[in-house]
Amino acid sequence: MVTGHHGFIGSLLVKQLLHQGYNVKGIDTQYFGPECEYYPEELRVTDVRKDIRQVEEKDLNGIDAICHLAALSNDPMGEISAELTLDINYKASVRLAQLAKKAGVKKFIFSSSCSLYGIAGQDAVTEEAAFAPVTAYAKSKVLVEKEILPIADKTFCVTSLRNATAYGVSPKLRVDLVVNNLLGSAFAEGQIKIMSDGSPWRPLIHAEDIARAFIAVIEAPETAVNAQAFNVGQNEENYRIREIADLIGKAMPQCKIVFTGEHGADTRSYRVDFAKIQKTLPNFKPAWTLSKGIQQIAESYRDYHMNAERFSGRYFVRLKQVKYLLEKNLIDNDMYWREK
Repeated sequence: MVTGHHGFIGSLLVKQLLHQGYNVKGIDTQYFGPECEYYPEELRVTDVRKDIRQVEEKDLNGIDAICHLAALSNDPMGEISAELTLDINYKASVRLAQLAKKAGVKKFIFSSSCSLYGIAGQDAVTEEAAFAPVTAYAKSKVLVEKEILPIADKTFCVTSLRNATAYGVSPKLRVDLVVNNLLGSAFAEGQIKIMSDGSPWRPLIHAEDIARAFIAVIEAPETAVNAQAFNVGQNEENYRIREIADLIGKAMPQCKIVFTGEHGADTRSYRVDFAKIQKTLPNFKPAWTLSKGIQQIAESYRDYHMNAERFSGRYFVRLKQVKYLLEKNLIDNDMYWREK
C-alpha cells in the first residue's frame, strides 16, 4: 500500500513498484486530482479515495507493507493550520501505524524529513543528532517518529525515512520545491530568484531516488531496518541555496541570478550525513545528481512550455490548490471533502 499515491513522490513510487512486479493498493484523498496532472501516467493500482484520517482496519487487510507518504506536504501547507497539520500529519499517521500492526501488516515505512533537524549549523548531522524543527510540518514528523518507532517488534517492522529535499519531474509536479522553483522562475520570469540570502544549506535528492529508498527498505531484511531511522540522500548532494542557483545558471545562462532577500537569512539550514543508509542498505543506489536533475527539469519545462501563468497557477503549488478548494467550499475547514 502507498498512501498519498497521487502525490509528487507517491506517483513515482507506484510506477517503480509496478515495474518490479508488486501489487499495489493506493489510498489518497486526492486534493491534487486530474487537473493537477503534469503528464499522464497509467497506473494499474487498486485506487481508494479516502482521507488518511478515515482509514479503517479493513482497508489494510492483505497488505504486507505500507509506504506512508500522505501528509500536508510542506512548510507553507503546514502553516495553514498547525492544528490540522497535527491531526493529519501526526495523529492520523500514528493511528495508521497502530491499525497496521493490528491488521498484521509486516512493514510500516514512514516518509519523514530531514527538515526535522531544522537549525543544525555547519556540521553534517547523523541520525543521532538532536531535533530542532522550525515549522509545524517538521514538528509533526518528530512527533510521529517518537511514537511509531517504539511500537516496532519482531512481527511489526517500522522504519522512518528522513528524506532530503526533493526535486525532479513527476506526473504530479510540484514547483514549490527549491530546485523546481528556481528553475521555474527562470522559465517564467527570465530570472533565477532567491528569496533568502542564499546561505542556508539543503540536502537534495531526486524524487525517483526517494522511491528507490522505499523499495530498498521493503526488500531489506527486517533485522537491518526495524525500529531504525535513515537519512535518505547522498553526502555529495548537500548544497547552499546559492550553489543550487549557480548550477541552474550554468544550465540557463541567459537568466540572471537575483537575490530578493525578502525572507532574509532563512533559519532552516542543515547539512546531512548519509553514511548510515549507504552502509546498511547497499541495494539503495541513487541514480541522480543535482546537475543531471536540473537538465531533466529544464528539458521538461521546455517541452511543457512553462511560463509565468503556469508557474504561478494553482495546479503545481500545493498551498494554492488547497486554498482554492477551501475558497470554492469543495472542502470544509477541517479539510474533509464536502458531500456533493
